[in-house]
This record gives sequence, C-alpha cells and structure tokens, in this order.
Amino acid sequence: MKIELHKIPIKKVIDEYRDSAEEGVIAYGGKLDIRPKYQREFVYKEKQREAVIETIKNNFPLNVMYWMVREGGSYEVLDGQQRTISIGQYISGEFSLNERYFHNLHKEEQDQILNYKLMIYFCEGTDKERLDWFRIINIAGEKLTDQEIRNAVYTGPWLSDAKLKFSKSNCAAYLLANDGGQLVSGSPIRQEYLETTLSWINDGKIENYMAKHQHDKDAEKLWQYFQDVIEWVRKIFINYRREMSNVEWGELYNKFKNDKFNTKKLEDEIKKLMQDEDVTKKSGIYSYVLTRNEKYLNIRAFTDKQKREVYEKQKGICIKCKKHFEIEEMEADHIKPWHEGGKTISENCQMLCKDCNRRKSGK
Repeated sequence: MKIELHKIPIKKVIDEYRDSAEEGVIAYGGKLDIRPKYQREFVYKEKQREAVIETIKNNFPLNVMYWMVREGGSYEVLDGQQRTISIGQYISGEFSLNERYFHNLHKEEQDQILNYKLMIYFCEGTDKERLDWFRIINIAGEKLTDQEIRNAVYTGPWLSDAKLKFSKSNCAAYLLANDGGQLVSGSPIRQEYLETTLSWINDGKIENYMAKHQHDKDAEKLWQYFQDVIEWVRKIFINYRREMSNVEWGELYNKFKNDKFNTKKLEDEIKKLMQDEDVTKKSGIYSYVLTRNEKYLNIRAFTDKQKREVYEKQKGICIKCKKHFEIEEMEADHIKPWHEGGKTISENCQMLCKDCNRRKSGK
C-alpha cells in the first residue's frame, strides 16, 4: 500500500462541491467522490457537524483523512466522508453555526476557513490491500459497516445498480420486504439489506460474489433472487408474526424452494410452538419446522436448582453407567425428549455423566 501525506486547503477540496441524493457527493474540481452512489447517505448529527466547523474556525487540528487514488487521476474518500460533507454543507449554506451562516461571516473569517489545510493521505494499492487498510483505519467516528468497506473496493455498474435497489431509504427491497410485515431486519442505508441478500445468494461468501459480478452491467440477478425469496416466504408461511424479521430466509429458500408443503399444517404447528414455554427462541421456529433441527429453538435448559434436586435424589449416581460423579461432572437430560412432548421440569429430568449424555444424544 503506497501512502503519501498532502496538506490541501479547504477551498481547493470543496471546489465544485455538489451534493445529489442519487448521484452522490463530489468536489475537488469534480475529481473527488466524497460519497459515491453506493455509500450511505449523510449520517452526522447536528452537534457532530458543528464540532467539525468549530475545530476549523479555532484552527485546531482535524483528524487526518484518507483518499484512494483511482486510475485516471480521480479520487475517492476512504475515511473522512462525514467531515468533508460537513465542511461542504456549511460553506454552501445548508446550516448555520451560532446563528451565522458562512455567507454572514466577515471576509477574514471566511478566508481563515477556506485556507485551513486538511491533512489528507493519498492511498494506492490492490483490492485486498484496500480492504485491509479500510478495516485498520475504520476505528473512530462514524464507523463503516463491513458491507460499506466492501463497497469501497468493488465499485462498478453492478454495485451502483445494487445500491439503488437495496441501499436507499424506501428502496425497492425495503418496500417489498415490509409489504404485509417486516421480513428482513436492518437498515438499507447502512447496507444491511444488501449484505443480507449477498450472504443468502452465495452461502456467506459475499466478497467472492461481488468480485465475480463487479463489472456486470446491473444487479438484476441479485434483485430477482431477493424477490423470489420474499415471494416464497409469503407463500409458505401464511400468517405473519414479528419474529419473522429475524429469520435467515435465503438459507431456507436455497434448501427447500422446490419442496411442497402443507401451509395450513405448518401454520398449526407454528402456532403450537409459539405457545410452548420451553421454546426460548421463537424466530427459530420457522427454521425448525422445515429442518427439524432443535438447535434453532434454544430449548429451555434445566435450572441449577432442578439439577441439584435431581442430583441429590440420585445420590450422585449416573442413571446409565451407575457410577458416582460430582455434580459438575454431570449433565441434565430430558427423560422424555422435548420433541416427544417432554417438558423441562424436575419430574422429567435425569442426571447423566457427560460421557453417557453424549452417547445418548449422539453428540
């Protein structure tokens, strides 16, 4: 990674500053992408952006920024996006400080701000080097999410189209997933909808998928996949519950999309499981009714009091091997398994040594 420090006055950095909700934010004579299309919109709060201007007006040092050098001589902000936009917004008259806009300042005050030099590192390197560097410098201020870091590396027409569909407030993906009840958690502008869908479509290998499709003309394949997942969920699970927003639907769709289900039977079972006090993770019910894997349910464990009660009753003897153990060497087990109707109560508890319990459960 090649890194060079430059001291650039604000008046040069904000030259030709333009802020467009759809096209991003540019400056530096049109050569700097401050907020490209694929990154989140401005997130600084009022006090944060005012603090940036106060720092500059008092001629205090502002934290260093990082720009990535692109081919052809253009640049992209790696770190410092919110500070740069704060400066651009103030000078362009979008907010005031202490009831004075930039145009209300005396010329000497304006010149002091415009001539203030920002400390900016120009960075050049490979995709991997930039990913690693991004994660290293992403330690202060408004931290970038993992997906935003990936977005900074895998730029191109595919990503620009993906952001329009997955990363804007009230974007198409958000509206679809929330029509009739929320099915996907997270915030589009923090790239969580995009990250979730990428994880679903490529078995968690997000960077691999982005690298493969970086130069595609659009993200239509990803968008169609997302629509198919949401349509499948609403078709299979006929009654919406708020717990559905925390289910990894893509994983279930990938495995069961071609299977046929009795939707009424599924609904009846889900309703019953929702009322089961031993099921502590209600969102896991949807994965369980398809996979039959109890790990999704977090079945309520026996309490320490219940374990002690049964241990004393058994006098420390393992029910299976008939040997004596300290309580710490034993584990509580359902006599009648939960899936056969057994409850997590003292009467349905037996203490087994760890070896016997593992053999019994096949662990």
